[in-house]
Amino acid sequence: MTENNNNPGLRKIRRALISVSDKTGIVDFARALVRYDVEIISTGGTAKVLREAAIEVRDVSDITGFAEMMTVV
Repeated sequence: MTENNNNPGLRKIRRALISVSDKTGIVDFARALVRYDVEIISTGGTAKVLREAAIEVRDVSDITGFAEMMTVV
């Protein structure tokens, strides 16, 4: 995921918002993104799973400035 000099229309992904109900495979997916220096932004339950797997996650509320509407109980 680097800049492609042959196709200047391609851009490096810098951030990814991850929020899923089915967490199957999400840790491996997030780890792959982190290997490409992609910042992970996530919501409650998904963020919790990623943090438990020692993946650095930024809460979506940090970006939006608003508390999440859906919370993990």
